[in-house]
Amino acid sequence: MAPPTALKIMTGVAKDISPIYYRILSKFPQNFSFCFAYGSGVKPQIGNNKKQNMIDLIYCVENSHRWHAANIEMNPSHYSALRFLGKGFVARFQENWGAKVYFNTLVEIKEENIMIKYGIVSQKDLIADLLDWNDLYVAGRLHKPVEIIKQTNSSLLQNALQANLRSAVHTALLTLPETFSEYEFYFAISNLSYAGDFRMTFGENKNKVRNIVQPQLLNFRELYRPILQQFHAYVDIPAGDAQCHQDISPETKLHHLMQLPMVPQRKIVKFWNHGGLQQDMEDVLRAVAYDIDCAIILRQILKDIVWQSSVRQSLKGILTAGLLKSVRYSAKKIAKMF
Repeated sequence: MAPPTALKIMTGVAKDISPIYYRILSKFPQNFSFCFAYGSGVKPQIGNNKKQNMIDLIYCVENSHRWHAANIEMNPSHYSALRFLGKGFVARFQENWGAKVYFNTLVEIKEENIMIKYGIVSQKDLIADLLDWNDLYVAGRLHKPVEIIKQTNSSLLQNALQANLRSAVHTALLTLPETFSEYEFYFAISNLSYAGDFRMTFGENKNKVRNIVQPQLLNFRELYRPILQQFHAYVDIPAGDAQCHQDISPETKLHHLMQLPMVPQRKIVKFWNHGGLQQDMEDVLRAVAYDIDCAIILRQILKDIVWQSSVRQSLKGILTAGLLKSVRYSAKKIAKMF
C-alpha cells in the first residue's frame, strides 16, 4: 500500500503520517474502512517514553467475519486458542461481548522492533458507540487526539465522528463551573471515559488524564477548534491562560442535556424516575437542568457506563489474549503505574 504524503484527520487539516504505520498496516488484511493509532506509544504523555511503549491500533471493518478469516490465515500467532473455535466464533465473540471490540495484544513486529496491540470493531458498532455512547469505549478514545492512519470514506462514520466530539463538549460543559481554564476544559473531556474505568483503581497511573492533556493542549485545540465554532452562543474558550466563561443558566443546561447521546439520556431518566412518578424524557431533563446536582448526576451516569463496559471488556481480554499474555500485559501496566 503506497502511503500518501499526508492524510486528513477529523479536523480536516492535512497531517503527515509516519511511514512506520503503513509498514505495520501492510502486515494485515487490507479490507478495513478506518484505522487510527492512539495511546502513549503514539501521542506524548508525561512520564512516558513513546519509543518504549506499545503502539495501540483500532481497525474498523465492515465485515468482521471476513476480516478475521483473512487475518487468522495471515497472522494465526496473534490469536489465542479462540481461533481454533473458528473465524465465525471469533467474529461473534467480538460483536456480542464486552464493548464489541476484539483485541490482540503483545504482538511483536520484529522488523520494526516494536510491540503493538490492535483492536477490531465493526463499522456499525463503532457508529453506534459514537452516536449513542453505548459503551463509551472506542468513542472515549476518539475524544482525544489520535493518529488517523486511514480516513473513512463513509459519510455515516464521518458524521458520527463529528457528533461524538460535539457530545463530548456538551457533556464537559455540564460538568464544569461558570469559569474554568482551557486545561480544565480538555481535562473534563478526557476524563469522561476514564472516570469510572475500573482499571484506574489499579493498573493505571492515577495522573493519567493530566499526563495526556498537559503535553497535548495544541493537539486538543486543533481537534476541537471547528467543533467549538458551533458553541459560541454558550461558551467562550480563548486559547492560552485566559479564563473561559460559559452560560450556566438552566435553559442552556437543558440545551446541553437535550444534545447528549441517547444512552446517557435514558439512564438519567431511569435514575430520576426511580421510586417516583414516571416522567417522560423532556420533563426529566428539564428538571435535571434546574437541579443543583445536575453535574453530579451526569458524572455518576457516565461512571456507570464506563465501569460496566471496562469490566466486561477486560474480562473479554483475558480470553482474546490468552492467560499468559494477559498476565504479561497486566504486569506491564502495573509496572508503569509504579
